[in-house]
Amino acid sequence: MNTTTRSAHWLDALRTQLWPLPALAVALAVVLGIALPALDSAVDGELPDSVTVFLFSGGPEAARAVLQAISGSLITVTSLTFSLTVVTLQLASSQFSPRLLRTFTSDRFVHGTLALFLAAFAFSLTVLRSVRDEGNGNTAFVPEISVTVAYALAMASVVGLVLFLAHLTREIRVETMMSRVNVETQETMDRVFPQDRPALLPQPFPASGSFPIRASSSGFLTSYVQGELLQAAKDAGAVLRIDREPGSSLVQGVPFATAWPVAPGATFTAEVREKLTKDTNAAVATGYERTNVQDVGFGFRQLVDVAARALSPGINDPTTAVHVIGHLSALLCRLAERNPGPEHLVDDDGRVRVVLSHPGMQVFLSLAMDQPRQYGAADPAVAARLLRLLHELAWCDRTGRYRAEIVDHLGRMRNAIGSAHYSSPERKNLMDLADSIAKVILM
Repeated sequence: MNTTTRSAHWLDALRTQLWPLPALAVALAVVLGIALPALDSAVDGELPDSVTVFLFSGGPEAARAVLQAISGSLITVTSLTFSLTVVTLQLASSQFSPRLLRTFTSDRFVHGTLALFLAAFAFSLTVLRSVRDEGNGNTAFVPEISVTVAYALAMASVVGLVLFLAHLTREIRVETMMSRVNVETQETMDRVFPQDRPALLPQPFPASGSFPIRASSSGFLTSYVQGELLQAAKDAGAVLRIDREPGSSLVQGVPFATAWPVAPGATFTAEVREKLTKDTNAAVATGYERTNVQDVGFGFRQLVDVAARALSPGINDPTTAVHVIGHLSALLCRLAERNPGPEHLVDDDGRVRVVLSHPGMQVFLSLAMDQPRQYGAADPAVAARLLRLLHELAWCDRTGRYRAEIVDHLGRMRNAIGSAHYSSPERKNLMDLADSIAKVILM
């Protein structure tokens, strides 16, 4: 990641807000509502009949009635749309997971629908002020083009409302949400763990003269700019290690990184320490919630939350949990083709200057397995799907790099199956499945 990471951070922040696109649409609509009547006045009476036949042909009173009806109805429809969006957010938060709210608030279709409704309202209201009756020294003026455009925007809003309702009913389905989280996590995985990512280098350890770097603000570590961290390490003559992974919680005043001199036996002056601390904090972005910018584990966390909520006694929906485990398996198999783990940044001489903490396969596998196993091991279908997840990951791990992790979780599954209250046939089927996975691992 380079300086584009900072722009990606801000773009992600804007993408998950409901207001930017509607606010821009309102501003453009007001400008158009002022400029288009001026164009109407300039070309009044000069348009050919082949064009005017499609334009509004009523008088001032009719124009006011149309514009008032459009603006009044559209603000009502906008309120309805916003209310439905809020209800959907509440449903996603209470029934699935609060961490899925970002998925809804980043929905571009919702942004576009609200922008269309508010733009049509603002445009109609702005054009309404330019309609004039004859009298008091004024000539009657009806902005025919502008009223026609307002009518077209109203018709487009009607179509947009129908499409929005259809879109909303599709978005609140748990399958749709899981699919979107899966896609977003794959995109994050491609950024953080690309296919051409080199194999992990030996981990450097702090030398004498090391000192901790304290966080200047509290929040979740959302991203860091690699180029700025590398430059900070070069300027200070240091090796810099970020000890917290994206998605970790930082607390102001608590160390989150470690630095030590690159030259053996060297020491840092107080000024160098202060500058390195300042530069490191400036290259690290924090926020009040986790994001998908560099946090691969966030997608896993969202999916596991849905599975845990589905397995709770109040909902008791093991089928949804089984579907979630399928998505987790797909992500783990994709991750097995990469080299997850810490990333090293080197200087021009090939020396490691910055160590960025990223989770390894053990972390992701535990995240995907632990809570579903704990909450769902009593259900044979959930237990069988967790075993098949290990089976699928064993097949995708062509080099055997993660064999130890798979064997470890297979043992945990055997223990969970052994202590669960199954019938004898169910227990035998699950144990047979575990034995078949063990054979695949040993191949």
